[in-house]
This record gives sequence, C-alpha cells and structure tokens, in this order.
Amino acid sequence: MSYIPSNDNRFYVALEESYGVAASVSASNRIPAVKLTAKQQTEKVQRADKTGSRTFPGDPSGLRVQTSFGLTTYMATWNDPGVLPPYDPLFQACLGGAAAQSAGGSVASTSGSSTLTFTAPHGLAVGAAVTSGGEIRFATVIVNADTVQLNAPFSVTPATSSQTGPTAMYQTAEALSSVTLFDYWSPSTAVQRILAGMAVDTLSIKLNGDFHEFNFSGQAQDLVDTSSFESGQFGLSAFPAEPTVAPINYSIIPGNLGQVWLGTSPTRFYTLTAANVTFTNNVDLRASEFGAILPRAIAPGQRTVSINFSIFEMDDTATAALYQAARQKSPISVMMQLGQQQGELFGIYMSNVVPDVPAFDDSQTRLQWQFQNCRAQGSVDDEIYLAFG
Repeated sequence: MSYIPSNDNRFYVALEESYGVAASVSASNRIPAVKLTAKQQTEKVQRADKTGSRTFPGDPSGLRVQTSFGLTTYMATWNDPGVLPPYDPLFQACLGGAAAQSAGGSVASTSGSSTLTFTAPHGLAVGAAVTSGGEIRFATVIVNADTVQLNAPFSVTPATSSQTGPTAMYQTAEALSSVTLFDYWSPSTAVQRILAGMAVDTLSIKLNGDFHEFNFSGQAQDLVDTSSFESGQFGLSAFPAEPTVAPINYSIIPGNLGQVWLGTSPTRFYTLTAANVTFTNNVDLRASEFGAILPRAIAPGQRTVSINFSIFEMDDTATAALYQAARQKSPISVMMQLGQQQGELFGIYMSNVVPDVPAFDDSQTRLQWQFQNCRAQGSVDDEIYLAFG
C-alpha cells in the first residue's frame, strides 16, 4: 500500500446526448489536463425545532446536492485535422455552437492587404477562421462565394496556388450542451470518478504565461465514484472501465508565442505584457424546483465576454489611438493568436469591444497601461469567435 501519485491521472471528456446521462468515451477523448477541482456539498439549512438542547441533531437525508468544478488544461498541438481537437466538447459546452470546420482552400489571388480570393467556393461565413504561413485570421466580410475579407492582413501575403490550412471555429449559440468528465487514476484500485451534467459557466484564457492554458469552471449535476457507485446512476449499469491508455501524442505551446491585433484599424501590437479573456454564461441550473434533489437542466443567462490586458505605453499613433478610443467609448476590434505554426494555432476574435480608460502603472521602470473589464458586445451571437488551426 502506498500513496497515489498525483501525476498518475487521466481525463476524458465527451458531450452528453441528454443532460446528466453519461456519455461514452474512447482514447481519443483524452485531454491534456493539468488540474481538476471538484467540490460537492449538501445544501445548508437551518433547523429551528425545539430539541431541548444546544446540541445540533443533524440534517435529514434527501437535501439538495450542489456540485461545482474547475478544470485547467494546456493548449496542445492539433495533430489530426481529420478529427476535432480533444477539447471540442468543452468549447461546445461553453459557447453552445458546434465547431464549424474548414479544410482550407487554394488561393487564387489577394487584393489589398486583407482580401483573399480562392480558386473554388470557400463555404465560409462571417467569423470563420483562415490560416496561412503559421498565422490565423477571421473573416469579417463575405464578398462573394470565392472571396473573403479578413480582420487583419497576414504578415506574408499568401502566394497564388498556396493552400490555407484546416480550421475549427466555435461561435456562441442560445442553448448549451452538457458534458461528462471521467477522472481515472492508477492503480485501478484507486477511487475513480465521473462528473456528469457538467455546465461550463466560465472560460478563462490567459496570455503570456509559461504555457497557453484554458480554464473551465461551472456546475455539474452530480459526482459519483467507484467507492459509492450504484447501478442506474448517470444511466450506467456499471462503472465504466477506462479506455486503453494510448501513448502521449501531443506537444504543449509556450505561452509567449502569438500575436495581438488591436484598434479601430487593427494594428499589431508588440508591447502586450499580459491579457486575460473571460467568457461567462451566467448559468443558473434548474436546481431549486420542488421534487428534485439534483439539477434538471441548464438555464444560461446573459453572456459576459470581457478582456483585461496590459501594454507598455509608446509614443506612437496606434497606442495613442487606443487611449482615445477608451476616452470616447469607441468600439475596437481585438484579435489574439496563440501559437505560431499550423497545428498549434488558437485564435480569439472580438469585433466590437469597448475599452475602459486604462489605469497607469508606474511601479516598474517602464510605464504600463492596464485596460480592465473591457466588455465585448454584438447583435446576436456574434460577440466572440474562437478557432483552432
């Protein structure tokens, strides 16, 4: 008998067809997770009956159960464009929309700095991602069936007959799906766990750390484990065995690699020191209805999409324009690229962000501007687009 090493741990995640009914997983559903925190507690109630004593007599059985989770995972290489990235269920559960995949296309010509024409119909929509030369961009205007206008130019103009890369883009939608997460440990006699009915309430993406990371948190319907599992929980007759463990087949991406484009006329900034993009669904599970111990469904509220970022002040036109936009409450576009080569790209695009006036941070040797709680807005399901490439 010995301690359980915390590194002998593997996570698998999949979308549920019905809320709270465990999904099936295979080796391909494994994600490069860093940490899972899962907390389950019984609803706290106050007994007011006269017991004749100051001793607490205990709570009755059958009180509602509340389960929360937090999951951190590294951004890793997307090795097989023929299948979706392993985090696909988490991003779909968070944003609501299924991935819009593109296999890329052959470039016929370019016009201006950011207009791209393909040799065949591109099949893209506004918000779709396009990759070339280790960079990712987003379509802002569909000119016609063969031509798109991008949010910013590529650093190297795509050559005629060159091929753009495959992408998978996620867009917001009204309804949210739930996911099941399987938490397996070695040895097999250790306690194994399942979280089902997971509603992703918050996604946080930080830039300029040691590695690029995605942080998901929210609420789940329930948590079960091998030590207390009963047939019928999550629609399972038995606790499922772990899929055959495959060798690790991915690399993680250094957190300093990427690009940032900001402004009303987007300009690439090289002075960003930190950024944090936060997406919140403001989920309120149907967990307070009569006759239920566990939540029944996901009830999302109004989304909150915001960004905090810090840059060094420069006496150039682009930096001054950011400050002016903040003073005038004028919307700017924000695009952030994580990684710098095909198969290791992740893009974040918000076309309509209203920056707050930055705070001046003069605590170090160089003045920094700190833009806080800059909220994205839009019309219908268009405040943010996320994409792998």
